[in-house]
Amino acid sequence: MATTVNNATTDDIKAFFESQRRDVVTFLGYSGSGYEDKATMLETAGQILYEFDPSKIIVNIGGTPEGIGSVYELARQRGFRTTGIVSTQAKKFNAQLSHCVDYVFYVGDATWGGFIDGGDRLSPTSKAMVENSDVLIGIGGGEIARDELLAAKRAGKEVRFFPADVNHQKAREKAKKKGLPAPTNFGGAAGEVFAPYVKF
Repeated sequence: MATTVNNATTDDIKAFFESQRRDVVTFLGYSGSGYEDKATMLETAGQILYEFDPSKIIVNIGGTPEGIGSVYELARQRGFRTTGIVSTQAKKFNAQLSHCVDYVFYVGDATWGGFIDGGDRLSPTSKAMVENSDVLIGIGGGEIARDELLAAKRAGKEVRFFPADVNHQKAREKAKKKGLPAPTNFGGAAGEVFAPYVKF
């Protein structure tokens, strides 16, 4: 199935998911930064997918194939319908979309996601992600994943978190580019907030 791509508002996305009459399981985690142990991340995701019926569930991620986006391939192999919600920043920077995602929604957003200006109001992309998800699964993750999981928890949604290290080399390179000291903790911003395994 070819990927259907749309520019969409939060209301457009809500109407789409309501029309599907399936619950939405969203995976959050590292994207371009990647995982130190990708195989274990995929094994964790695979075990989670076995809990759900592909005829009743949509698997949603962030549209791109890197990092947590590699779960799209697993989901397709298991027969799940797949969606992606992503900021228009991805289009601006020509980010590649996964070849295993069925529907992608670009949300007009001046940011990549997360809370806006250090407050507790979500950016349009993250708002669409949280509001349209029934279950949110974090496997590691940076600031955006942390913010979305926190907002989902506050909204009373089912949230689960599994710790995972970001790719160490990429994390060191990122810190160096920003003129920051080399990191010593690779568990990500989401890992700093959530316990080793948390279900709310």
